[in-house]
This record gives sequence, C-alpha cells and structure tokens, in this order.
Amino acid sequence: MIQKPKSLYLKVVRITDHYLGPAADRFIRRQIENHLNKHPEELAQADLKELINWIEVSMAVLTADRKMICEYLAKLQSLISSNH
Repeated sequence: MIQKPKSLYLKVVRITDHYLGPAADRFIRRQIENHLNKHPEELAQADLKELINWIEVSMAVLTADRKMICEYLAKLQSLISSNH
C-alpha cells in the first residue's frame, strides 16, 4: 500500500508538538491563518521562512528559554532544505 505523504502543515505540527504538546495544532493553525492568511492545509514551502519568523516572535513571548527556541527553530528550518 502506498502511503500519502504528510502535508507540510502536519510536519510543522509534529515538530511543534515536542515543544508545546497538545497546544501545537492550535498554535500553528493560528500562526498560519493570522499571519499568512491561509488555511493550514495550503501551507507551502515558500511560506516556511515567514512562518518560522512569526513562530520565533510568538515563542519569545511565551518563554525566555532562548536555547529551546533556537532548537525548535532549527528543526523547523530543516523542513526548508529537506523533503521529510
């Protein structure tokens, strides 16, 4: 059976889940809808840099743990240069 590739949105949520747990889906959905003015399922590779910038701003408001934020952002940035 051939598996359907996961959407980019789901890949971002999967990474975010490690840092925000059950709030990950809602957090990413809001970032995409409010800052990119798109439905999450429409997230494209070309949107990732802008999305990551918004996530960085939002995470800085949520936590002062800069090391954790940098680790999280690095994992998101890996989606830009790879075909996970």
